[in-house]
Amino acid sequence: MSKETVQSPYVMSGQFTPDNCALILIDHQVGTLQFVHTMSPEVSLRNAVMLAKAAKAYGMPVVLTTSQEDHVQGPTSPALQEALPEAYTNRIKRTGIVNAWADPNFSAAVRATGRKKLIMAAVTTDICLIFPAISAVQEGFDVLAVLDASGSAFDMQEEQARRRMATAGVVLTTTNTAIAELVQDWSTPQGSKLVPLIMASEPNTPGYAG
Repeated sequence: MSKETVQSPYVMSGQFTPDNCALILIDHQVGTLQFVHTMSPEVSLRNAVMLAKAAKAYGMPVVLTTSQEDHVQGPTSPALQEALPEAYTNRIKRTGIVNAWADPNFSAAVRATGRKKLIMAAVTTDICLIFPAISAVQEGFDVLAVLDASGSAFDMQEEQARRRMATAGVVLTTTNTAIAELVQDWSTPQGSKLVPLIMASEPNTPGYAG
């Protein structure tokens, strides 16, 4: 955590903080994003980039993974490549394994962060997110699944994936809530940097980027 970060004495029990969690982004690839129809794929990507910027502001560990970049899934979105150049360079390139956690290189990279709390988003929710999120919980990690940085092709797929994750102990959340949980105090240097991101994501706000 940055030396400038001031930890509030009023931290919730089990709270995800910059000191105890890592950001995990799965399969935000230019082709895979086109499978998202339960929300705008552009909004899903924008929210993933917001999470990336929040993690970067706090110096949090980040793990990126992709699947079959030379197939229809395509490369990682350029916006994420730009936001997280180091994590992109070190990304785990899976050869087709559906459950990213089953790829030993990916799960080893997550364990290597030394963090037991994971903020996780993936495209899509019903395939790319559900399995590694549940697998990580079963291994003893706390997982915060960011639903509006994910998405599915159909509402039924999204709903059932959310239900199964929640039943398995995955905590469901949204981008703004996840970032606010990390920040806790907007007057900190990091908070001041991240407020404009939150404001730009709100409809009917000047500069809204939706």
